[in-house]
Amino acid sequence: MLAQLSQYKLLVSLAVLLLFILLKYATVQLIKRNAKKKGKDKRDLVNTIKNLLNFLIIIVVLNLWADELQKFAFSIAAFMVAIVLATREFIQCLLGFIYLASTRPFRVGDWIQIGDHCGEVTATDWTKLTILEVDMETYNFSGKTLILPNSLLINQPIKNLNYLKRYVSHHFVITRDMSVNPYNFIDELTQKAAEHCQHFHDVAIRYSQIIEKRLEVSIPGPEAHIYISTSNLGDTCTEFTIFCPTEQALEIEQKITQDFFNLWFTEKARLETAKSE
Repeated sequence: MLAQLSQYKLLVSLAVLLLFILLKYATVQLIKRNAKKKGKDKRDLVNTIKNLLNFLIIIVVLNLWADELQKFAFSIAAFMVAIVLATREFIQCLLGFIYLASTRPFRVGDWIQIGDHCGEVTATDWTKLTILEVDMETYNFSGKTLILPNSLLINQPIKNLNYLKRYVSHHFVITRDMSVNPYNFIDELTQKAAEHCQHFHDVAIRYSQIIEKRLEVSIPGPEAHIYISTSNLGDTCTEFTIFCPTEQALEIEQKITQDFFNLWFTEKARLETAKSE
């Protein structure tokens, strides 16, 4: 039986590849269908199954062609150094995948930052990492898909930004001249900022406690924090930090900015009126 199989290794290899491809497709479709019915995110499970089946394909094909590969390896022993140098990047990608599989610094669906690249992980395999780019200024998807080699996983620091998917410590600064003292209306501004954050206050408290317990660090929030400082040019800088839902960060920033300018111009008009009198 084995002798007959060895005579038709190419046909057997093609049959095995076709069988595994059909099995992978059927399994992935079944998981996606069940996940859609239950409303759960199973992308990480799908990605794991794909990589496992790909690994099994490689093992089976290597076993079928073991004798030929052994003979081939002996015949090119003199060129092994050159081959290693030529495939250095590919080997680094494989090492990066092994590092990813062993340490699990992130999963499919997490937001991560590798070097200057930020995005949501959509797939991983033996050679590359696929992410949907996220603009960290607006917390929105840019529409770009980034294909990163796994070698970056061992050459660049990895930041897991997953908790930013739901809530974020949003920071922004408003700079004005020194004609108005912002301390004259900072209490009213703080109250208005608290009103904008009131509808998610309880959820933000629970979520911040979960993050602090998991990361063992303190994060600002959920109350809005306002700090007054000056720039290098002598202007007044009003800094805001709010712990809020990611999708509402820019909307709340605009509301607080509107309140700030209303209070700032009101205070300036009052000062000019008092000065003219």
